[in-house]
Amino acid sequence: MRKVHPEFAYQSRELEGQIEGILGDPPDHKNYQRMVDALVGEYAQGGGIEDVNMLAFALVDQIEFNDPKGLLAEAEDYEFGDAARVFAMASCKGDEAAKMYAAIAESMPDLARQAIITAFLHKNPRRWDDDDQSLDQLSRNDDGDDVDDEDVASDDFAQMFDKDGD
Repeated sequence: MRKVHPEFAYQSRELEGQIEGILGDPPDHKNYQRMVDALVGEYAQGGGIEDVNMLAFALVDQIEFNDPKGLLAEAEDYEFGDAARVFAMASCKGDEAAKMYAAIAESMPDLARQAIITAFLHKNPRRWDDDDQSLDQLSRNDDGDDVDDEDVASDDFAQMFDKDGD
């Protein structure tokens, strides 16, 4: 298991929610496919919404990953990374998807780098470890020593109102 940048973990969870939201309950695969096709078409023409999650949504069903270990290594840093290197680690199948892949490489390489890694993490959840940010986990090692007794005024607070300076 490898740790990934918390923003990539967040984006991967968001992508999951977006996919489930578009599919609906019961799943409407035709509606989902129409949405994906529309996004792929927009990005292939050099347009589209400049959003990591929307771009990852357009990529997730079209993309194939050639270097999983390399993509995991790139997932450690959200802001900075080599976009050309990430593009070389994946490819898209199909004419329209390949056209989209080339268009985003040219028009929005840094955003596309993040979207490619997000799609990879979404499709490979067992390869990486998400930090547990639940309240139970965050309070696990908290022994309460950082909480002051609320009934007693601290010396610093009491001296603020001491007119004599004693």
